[in-house]
Order: sequence, then structure tokens, then C-alpha cells
Amino acid sequence: MMERNSISLFVNCNYWSVQATVSWLLSEFLEGWSVSIVAEEDVQTLSKPEAASLLSAVVNTVNECLAEAPKYGLQCPKKVLGTSQILEAISRCNSTGGPTGRHWVLDPVDGTLGFVRGDQYAVALGLIEDGKLVLGVLGCPNYPMRKELLNYNHQCNQIKPTSPPSSDIWQKGCVMYASRGTGQAWMQPLIHGDTKFEWPNSATLLQASPVDDPSLATFCEPVEKANSNHLFTEGLANSIGLKNRPMRVHSMVKYAAIARGDAEVYIKFARSGYKEKIWDHAAGVVIVEEAGGVVTDAGGRPLDFSRDCT
Repeated sequence: MMERNSISLFVNCNYWSVQATVSWLLSEFLEGWSVSIVAEEDVQTLSKPEAASLLSAVVNTVNECLAEAPKYGLQCPKKVLGTSQILEAISRCNSTGGPTGRHWVLDPVDGTLGFVRGDQYAVALGLIEDGKLVLGVLGCPNYPMRKELLNYNHQCNQIKPTSPPSSDIWQKGCVMYASRGTGQAWMQPLIHGDTKFEWPNSATLLQASPVDDPSLATFCEPVEKANSNHLFTEGLANSIGLKNRPMRVHSMVKYAAIARGDAEVYIKFARSGYKEKIWDHAAGVVIVEEAGGVVTDAGGRPLDFSRDCT
């Protein structure tokens, strides 16, 4: 029980710390703009007296993260942020989106199970303007920069990084990003140690796979059976000629795999009663589309990001 509580505290601390950090940075960078953020967690839970220890951990984590902002060409706070400032930053993450206005869409830790297991997870940020998706950023801390460094574990059908063959070519983790209408999606390695961000910082263009023969294509789907109908997906894959075993991946890293050409098809049919959220897709969709891919619902229609998240 104690171990389970420790894991829960660790996960929740990261959820709120990411939200507070992103919210604070957006507010500082977009000074004078009203920052509206659609996110999964709200500030009420963290404001309760019984969450005091969690709040304290979040405050410490956020300040540690923001202290490294200069590495990325950003300004850090002039002094350590206090509890009220952290709660204020998180309180901006209560937007429900909608068809008008500018809304940031944040998933602070997409793929909780993968995160806990040290497997694939993502930090995802998208921007929607008047109901249209215009920007996407995916941070994938455990996704290697090079496809050949992936190990396809067919027993579990999950992506897992292989053991590094040598330190000079092993780069663990990457960031992908794209802006609507540019026809370009980019990938760059995470910044480690004392290295500072300098454009282009080894950034490379992404290109979706040109494979159009279903028998040669690899399709990916969620790992969790709780929110995805694997049996239905398997039948559909067989009916359209997909013969390779599925690549089962936690989180929006599936979109990263499609954008980079590591897989050709991403299929997800949710189980009855499971409701998809815009933060589960927003950042990944624009990256895949700008990399040359196509994203639709089961009816062949573009995904609709203009609806309220209520």
C-alpha cells in the first residue's frame, strides 16, 4: 500500500508540475495575452488541505524546472515561485475550449502506465484557434532518435528502446513539433546535461512513410485493453490486408511513430463508454499531417477540435 501511494504521489506531482510549468511559461512568453489552457487536471484537488504534501512537492518540482529555463533561451522567475503563484498558474488550465478564441491543449503526462513503467509516454501541447488546430508539440522522453534503436517486442507487441550499442550514437528521447500550413514537421533530440538549446540543434525534418501496400505496412494501436477494442481492430486489420503484427505503444508516441515513418497506420476504436478527449490527439494530429500523413475519424472525416470539453 505504501509503495502504491508513493507511485500515486509521484505521478500526480508530475501531472500538476507540468501544467504549472507550461502555464507559467506561456503566460510569461505571451505577456499581455489571455492564456486559456484545456487540460486534464484542475486546481481544486490540489487546493484541499489533505493535498498539502503533494502541493509542496509540486512547488519544489516547478521551481527546479523553471531554474533550467535559460538553457532553452527562456527567462526563469526572478525569485522562487510560492504556493499561491503555482496554484494561480494551474488555475489557468480550466478552459473547456470551444469553436471561438485561442486555446492551448495540454496533456501533461500522456500514457500514465508507460510513464510508471519507464516505457513510452509523452508531454503534449497543441494550439487551437477558432476551432482549428494550428500547432503541435510532442515531447517523447523515451523514444530514441533513430529507428534502428527500437526493439519490437512481439511477445507484448510494445515499443521498447534497445540497450544502447554505444554512447556516441545513442540518443534517448526527442521532441517533435509542427505548425499548420508549413508542410514541415521537425524532430530534435532532448537537451541533456549543461548543453544549451541553439537552433537548429540537430533538428531534422520528419517524413511519413511512403509505403502504401497494406501487406508491407505496420500498424500501431494502444497497449491498454481498457480503452481500446483490440479484437475489433484485429478483424479490421485483417480485412484491409494488414499482415504485420501490431505495434502496441503507450500514449501519443503512436503519432510520433507515424510522423517519423516507423509505422504506417494508427488504428484506434474505443470501447463502449470510453470518451476520447482532444488532449489525447491534438498535438499528434498536426505533426502527422505536416509530415505528410492523413488523420481522420472512422468515417473519413477530419477530427473536430472545436467542441467544448465538457
